[in-house]
Amino acid sequence: MRTFRAFLAATAALLALAAVSQAAFQADENEGSGRALLLTLDGAIGPATSDYIVRGIQKAAEERATLVIIQMDTPGGLDTAMRDIIKAILSSPVPVITWVAPSGSRAASAGTYILYASHVAAMAPATNLGAATPVPVGGGQPGPPGDDAKDKDKKADDEKPSEPARGGPEAKAIEDAVAYIRGLAERNNRNADWAERAVRESVSLSAERAVEENVVDFIAADMAQLLRLADGRTVSTEIGDVVIRTEGITVERVAPDWRTELLAVITNPTVAYMLLLAGIYGLIFEGYNPGAIVPGVVGAICLLLALYAFQILPVNYAGLALIILGVILMISEVFVPSFGVLGIGGIIAFVVGSIILMDTEVPGFGLPATLIGSVAAVGGSAVMGIVWFAVRARRQPIVSGREDMIGATAKASVDFQGRGQVRVHGELWSAESSVPVSTGQTLRVTGMNGLVLTVEPEES
Repeated sequence: MRTFRAFLAATAALLALAAVSQAAFQADENEGSGRALLLTLDGAIGPATSDYIVRGIQKAAEERATLVIIQMDTPGGLDTAMRDIIKAILSSPVPVITWVAPSGSRAASAGTYILYASHVAAMAPATNLGAATPVPVGGGQPGPPGDDAKDKDKKADDEKPSEPARGGPEAKAIEDAVAYIRGLAERNNRNADWAERAVRESVSLSAERAVEENVVDFIAADMAQLLRLADGRTVSTEIGDVVIRTEGITVERVAPDWRTELLAVITNPTVAYMLLLAGIYGLIFEGYNPGAIVPGVVGAICLLLALYAFQILPVNYAGLALIILGVILMISEVFVPSFGVLGIGGIIAFVVGSIILMDTEVPGFGLPATLIGSVAAVGGSAVMGIVWFAVRARRQPIVSGREDMIGATAKASVDFQGRGQVRVHGELWSAESSVPVSTGQTLRVTGMNGLVLTVEPEES
């Protein structure tokens, strides 16, 4: 009997504990429900943007938010950053709505892939998407067939247009992109054929046409309409099918924090480029002036920040090596005058390295030609100034050393025969003479043995 009572007591305790746990879980869910996190993707997609979006989606999952809304306006961006964002969307237990807004915005290139990956895709009126052809690394962007191809098609309508050679880098990049975006389209039941055309032919669609072609789900002019049209939709997430409920939901905007802002600054190609130059110059000046401390400290910090930025940017390391070599050669011209050989070689290496440094043509991730030209002009002016001073100094008469002393005029300071003192260029020198010399007599220097001059009367 006692055993039975103990069993009942234990069972009651377990049921009570389960009820408390369930209540706590429901309380947590209720606290997180009714909230949507709004993330803003504005501009080129890079490492900073990727970090901001990925951490925002993770925050929504940790806080059990109802929705993640990505408001997007982008011309495209880096492939690695885009794929990080898409991975975060596909693995998110919280439904993600991507909304191309406000009116006049676009979701070009990488933005199209993100739209296809999102659980719900929406666009504001007067927006567009498409042109998703991948930009090849280190080369020009492959485009649609030109006039020559069109002429050939007219001559033979039954013949298919010529395609890039199989196995070429451009063909591989396009095939990979086609397979990727078709997979995203099939996952979310969107138009996979148009997605392939967007990659192969760089076609674009307006918002209205995108809805008609089943590329996006609907058009929403403002946030209220977006939430209303998304309400009740069933989407497939990492944890299974989820019904979106937006009635009474509150939208919380998540602004980029200091980490994102700092990452955005140092991964700007122009800033990273200037940090690299500051770091190299600082370390070189510290090497030529040991103990100065400030150039070395500042240079080391700038160089490390630049290397961190280059690690996550599409950098051609041959270009980086040429820039470093060019700067070293231009600095060497200052300390080892070569009448322009080192300096001119340094300028050429610097300019070529700067041009090929950023190994991509993605908008927003290239170096402005004006910046490269300005830095090269400053370095070139310094080198030309050094060469001019070197040539001018070479043409000047010798004013020191043995060559200057031989033939110089001297004045005897005392009477002497043999060894005495004379004044040359305002300085007292020991001198030897084979004939008697009187004080104040004008003499001519005929030789120099160590610090002793050989003189003779000038009239002789």
